[in-house]
Amino acid sequence: MNNIDEKDMLEKDKSEILSVVKTIATQAGEIFLSGFGKKQDIEFKGEIDLVTEYDYLVEKFIVSEIKKNYPEHRIYSEELGEVKRNSKYLWLLDPIDGTTNYAHGFPAAAISIALVLDNQPILGVVLDPLRNELYVAEIHKGANLNGEKICVTKENQLNNSLIATGFPYDVRTKSDNNLSRFYRLIKLVRGLRYTGSATLNCVWVAAGRLDGYWEYGTKPWDTAAGALIVREAGGKVTTIENKDNFLNKESIVVTNKNIHNQLLSVLSAK
Repeated sequence: MNNIDEKDMLEKDKSEILSVVKTIATQAGEIFLSGFGKKQDIEFKGEIDLVTEYDYLVEKFIVSEIKKNYPEHRIYSEELGEVKRNSKYLWLLDPIDGTTNYAHGFPAAAISIALVLDNQPILGVVLDPLRNELYVAEIHKGANLNGEKICVTKENQLNNSLIATGFPYDVRTKSDNNLSRFYRLIKLVRGLRYTGSATLNCVWVAAGRLDGYWEYGTKPWDTAAGALIVREAGGKVTTIENKDNFLNKESIVVTNKNIHNQLLSVLSAK
């Protein structure tokens, strides 16, 4: 097979996979909704780090569907860990990003599914079941929300921007817990939000609802799909060190691109 044929085959595969994953996410969303607002069976992974029975139910469904459709692919999910395979393709998924919100009936949580190749997300699907919003991106093909193209804002001044952030689960004990940067930024932006869902923060930047977002201590399943959606919507995603490869790193910075350097400058200041 020559290079052109290989490229064409990859494009065909991605489009077919994306269609399958959208269906999987939509069906998983029904499980998500069936538990929202109900009394939860809760486990504690840490002092304030929760996992509910519906995290497991949603995750079990998604993993089983991926295994059924793509048995040769690797899978890494938040609760179940890694399904090892000898494959260059890796699925990263978070069944409920925003578990604490979900457990309290606070309406800010989402399902995140990404396909990664060579440490780079190539497909991303994020479902916000509570708003019936399906965000989708395919590398080099743009991003859409419920089938309509989305793009980031054009804001170019940090002081006019609406920014979101988050805090690590060990915020009570960790020395670098993001609080100093929060206090610094809140004086320099129009508004600063703490939503409790990295995935939603990313897709809301992509959809133009936020101008930027940063966080420390995120995991690849939290941000892989959302970051691709941001990039395909015209935004920028790096680490705080301004490195493009954010997977498996300690920080993520997501913006509309125009304010990226301004935000990095404030975050990296001593």
